[in-house]
Amino acid sequence: MNIELGLLILESVLLIVTIILLVYSIKEGKQRNELLIEVSKATKVLSRQEYFLTVIDSMMDAEREIIGTITGRPPKGEDKKLTRDVIEVIEKLSQKGVKITYLLPKFPDRLHIGYLYTKAGAEVRYSNCIMVHNLRFIVVDEKTVVLGIPELTGEREATKKGFRIPSEGLAIILKEYFSQCENQIGFIDYLREVITQTGASTSQIAKEYQIDEIGLKELLEGSPVSQSS
Repeated sequence: MNIELGLLILESVLLIVTIILLVYSIKEGKQRNELLIEVSKATKVLSRQEYFLTVIDSMMDAEREIIGTITGRPPKGEDKKLTRDVIEVIEKLSQKGVKITYLLPKFPDRLHIGYLYTKAGAEVRYSNCIMVHNLRFIVVDEKTVVLGIPELTGEREATKKGFRIPSEGLAIILKEYFSQCENQIGFIDYLREVITQTGASTSQIAKEYQIDEIGLKELLEGSPVSQSS
């Protein structure tokens, strides 16, 4: 009886120790996963910041022209400051006479960036062509290309990193591809199209997509001529 009691106690102790080790292992595993997730997030933010810095540095070298296709997604979090930096560069370059043209996918929420870039001095166009959904790039003076790479495939995925390629050949190819993208429509014309399709007023559009209402109305009133290309 004493031996059986001793074995029972020993089994109980071993079971308790096993449970403790199991709980500790699960807790350690969660902490490890949380740490990996945080490191991954930090890496993504850094890569995206590097991409924006590469774009800005390349734009600053422009003397004549910049063209590009971008996702135009409304900025959130850290992206708001990065977007403001790009807008400041557009304003400075536009004042120097550099022509800047962007092509965005035809999604109504892209009116937000379209408005900001238009006000800064860029020409903004929209299209549903394949290129605008699959490629993200800028071409500077037909000499330098900055290619943006999304984390996942899809027009709604954010660009996470980029590569700067000093290649006149690639720049010319992308510029030609850019000009051949069919059914391009200017910012004002696309805005009017969205208003017609949705039946929304200018005030409602401004509120929905976080656009300055007064500035939006000024653009509409001052642009009676079609911007379609």
